[in-house]
Amino acid sequence: MGQLYHLLIVDDEEPLRVILESELGDTGEFSIQTAADGAQAINLIQAKVFDVILLDIRMPRVGGIEVLQFVHEYSPTTQVIILTNYADVRTAIETIKLGAYDFIAKPYEFDELLSTIRRAIERRQLTIDNTLMKSELSRKSGKFELVGQSPSFMKLVESATRFAASDSFVLIQGASGTGKELIASLIHRRSPRNDRPFVAVNCASLPDALLESELFGHEKGAFTDAYEAKQGLVEVANGGTLFLDEIGDISLSIQPKLLRFLETGEFRRVGGTNQLSVDVRVISATNKDLRSEVAAGRFREDLLYRINVITLTVPSLRERSEDIALLASHFLTRKSTSRVLKSLSPEAMRLMEGYDWPGNVRELEHVIEGAVLMSSGTTVEAADLPPSLQRKGTRNTAAPAAGESPVLTLDQLECIHIKRALEEFGYNRAKTAEALGISKKTLYLKIKQFGIPIPD
Repeated sequence: MGQLYHLLIVDDEEPLRVILESELGDTGEFSIQTAADGAQAINLIQAKVFDVILLDIRMPRVGGIEVLQFVHEYSPTTQVIILTNYADVRTAIETIKLGAYDFIAKPYEFDELLSTIRRAIERRQLTIDNTLMKSELSRKSGKFELVGQSPSFMKLVESATRFAASDSFVLIQGASGTGKELIASLIHRRSPRNDRPFVAVNCASLPDALLESELFGHEKGAFTDAYEAKQGLVEVANGGTLFLDEIGDISLSIQPKLLRFLETGEFRRVGGTNQLSVDVRVISATNKDLRSEVAAGRFREDLLYRINVITLTVPSLRERSEDIALLASHFLTRKSTSRVLKSLSPEAMRLMEGYDWPGNVRELEHVIEGAVLMSSGTTVEAADLPPSLQRKGTRNTAAPAAGESPVLTLDQLECIHIKRALEEFGYNRAKTAEALGISKKTLYLKIKQFGIPIPD
């Protein structure tokens, strides 16, 4: 069974609270808390993220309208269902304008109430999905194809599936473009949390201040332009999975806050003083050797130990070269714009199978996309492939020069690939980053890391 939905019942009538808690608890769908008045409810909302709140209008001290307004500002994805007497139906209708999802008149029909709660949960999920689509337009949502039949790839998929049932943190290692996010998505979809959000954060693409705000949210007035409170992605992911991509690029100033959150599930919004808690499974990914980063003082050792309870390594494309033809066929099907599917000529396939693919599966996808556009017939010829692949793509079978290592390291291959891409795009960083499938910030860090000279 999936994760329980968090439900808060707010009503000053104790018998009603007890009955609701008992009836709804018997469904096995909810984790339930109760509050006897609005002030107590607000304290609970400040400490925990709720999916749905059942809220009475008329209560002592702090009434339902004030609680509704607080929820709308502080936790906008939480859905509020108003509980009202028939005499207050007109007031209940007014609460809809203030952001309530719906209202139920007392005495209620349990089946009607349960159906309304379930619809409210669906609406919350749609709100979250919409928020994620707006904030992550660059992500290709909904495409989770795992293509491959090589032994190394099948072993990875088997391990990911086996670990999915656990709530343990997972660290996915692998070079850029190998498909780490697809493996993270696979783990989520095979886990008990598969009906809750999967929220991906690219840690390399956000500056420190923005990353902290995106992760943990911020309060109104926390900084310039913070005109309203904002929920962080850890709140959006509550009950589901948080995927921290390129976690090795998080700065030392953010790492202690992330570590505390991973240890306790608790955090504070930027500019806030209230401690909130959520229940998320965290999957991290990196293309860096984090142990080397620890040795260099760029990554906390205790954070490394926390995130790599389970470690999965995604093989590079040259380590699963048996999958090149299968992947090429897959991308041809996806990228072909005409009704007639294109195919690869034997010479084009020979070049592709002889190439080292330093950019891995992402590079293969981009090569196929470009070749499809370049080809004029139904067959992609060798001449339709990028010049870099034709000119330098085949493996060098000549003997190495004296003193030269016969095998290039991954860093050396990555450096060569980035140099070639920069040359091909006239050192235009935006176009180069787009072609490589990385952010401009990541490209800048790579240029700095490898000491690649950039002409004025």
